Amino acid sequence: MNMVQRIGQGLIALTLGAGATTHAQETPQSSNWVVKDFKFHTGEVLPELRLNYTTLGDPKNEAVLILHGTTGSGAGMLGAAFGGELFGPGQILDAKRYFVILPDAIGTGKSSKPSDGLRAKFPAYNYDDMVSAQHRLVTEHLGIRHLRLVLGNSMGGMQTWMWAMKYPEMMDIAVPMASLPSAMSGRNWMLRRMLTESIRKDPLWMGGNYKEPPPSWQFASVFYSTATSGGNQGLQKITPSSDKGDALLKQRLTAPIPGDANDHLFQWESSKDYDPSAGLEKIKASVLVINSADDERNPPELGVLEKALARIKTAKALIIPGSPDTFGHGTTGNARFWKKEVGELLQSAPRLTR
Repeated sequence: MNMVQRIGQGLIALTLGAGATTHAQETPQSSNWVVKDFKFHTGEVLPELRLNYTTLGDPKNEAVLILHGTTGSGAGMLGAAFGGELFGPGQILDAKRYFVILPDAIGTGKSSKPSDGLRAKFPAYNYDDMVSAQHRLVTEHLGIRHLRLVLGNSMGGMQTWMWAMKYPEMMDIAVPMASLPSAMSGRNWMLRRMLTESIRKDPLWMGGNYKEPPPSWQFASVFYSTATSGGNQGLQKITPSSDKGDALLKQRLTAPIPGDANDHLFQWESSKDYDPSAGLEKIKASVLVINSADDERNPPELGVLEKALARIKTAKALIIPGSPDTFGHGTTGNARFWKKEVGELLQSAPRLTR
């Protein structure tokens, strides 16, 4: 769940059981694993890196890995619009049939993050660090050697591209959503940079040692989410007048903002060197790219996707048409738009040698 969804819709309350699941469970189970002396791409080492994760189902079943977006969490993927359409009885990722793994990436959710105490001294992580940690969680801690599916949205979509290239034998199916397999660039990066600079230049940020949340954090977050998620037609539908627009902005600018300014700053900056474009030929999984035609961060007119698909052995794209009922970059956070196609791929995609 991204920032615009969290501000505009609020967080869905979740009740999570304690401890790792050891038998069939249809209710979410939350646990964590501590990695000793985790080394980041910068060479920095964190003596203890805590990786939190949520699971559904029996670990004896085929495993699927679901990756969340920036400022989100694994548990956030259990909301009605996403997990509520996927993990229930008879649904395409029924927790009675699959073992569903929902990790909190480094710096997010209940995994280790700046707000735990290090603040701005927390190691400057990137997506490669996050994916490496996810892989270690899945293989070393959970003992999973093969995944039927890796599916991710937004940041999770970008990390799905990285999983498919870094660990090509690890999964049968990769479904990157709301993302492109190309360098972080253009409007997407420039607006992220404006968001983080707004926080850093706020006098109350105090080099990360603020006593109260710097006000620029909320203003910049609302500005970014309004500019890069919601869709032209979708926003026009809910704000057909300036008064309606003012009311929505007031709601977003005065609502309690979840999270922490340092945590969000690190999360947005972690995308800076994302660029999986060189490794597309390494992918062995069946790939289904799901984007929306009105995605403000990954506009189809860039032509990136068509060129990328031609370099992948088995790949196709689902582009969800824009409409008054879609949400721009936020569209793919609603599984009703694509669950049919993913369900069909789960039935047809071959299983790779394990």
